[in-house]
Amino acid sequence: MRPKLISLRRLLSLRRAWAREGKRVVFTNGVFDILHPGHVDLLARARGRGDILVLGLNEDVSVRMLGKGADRPINTFKDRAGVLQGLEAVDWIVGFKEKTPERLLSRLKPDVLVKGADYAPSQVAGARHARRVALLPLKKGYSTTKLVERLRRGISVL
Repeated sequence: MRPKLISLRRLLSLRRAWAREGKRVVFTNGVFDILHPGHVDLLARARGRGDILVLGLNEDVSVRMLGKGADRPINTFKDRAGVLQGLEAVDWIVGFKEKTPERLLSRLKPDVLVKGADYAPSQVAGARHARRVALLPLKKGYSTTKLVERLRRGISVL
């Protein structure tokens, strides 16, 4: 398996080449703390929106800024990136330390920015830096936050 974790500098260099080749770049982002079928489904459908899928992955400091709980992330950035590299739909992974990928998007300028339909268009950070925003329906019944809450209460997740 080829490494997919990439620096922003290298990603921007590739982005220029992709633009010259006429390739459509799709971007999505998230924490992906406990990978579940909802994540895999969204990433596969996002990949179908273009030629290259870039995944912005919240680094550990960024996850803590989101207020998901003192024990989050459960899995480290390195471990989350390692798992996501195994997904065929994901072409490249770039980490970001800020609360949102706004700065990253201002530099990457993707053709399509994909988020789950649980967001309103006005809530999508960095939307103004993409040519188009696509809000995709989420697979019902899957949420990392809800899975973590169930585990904390000792309720089976099966």
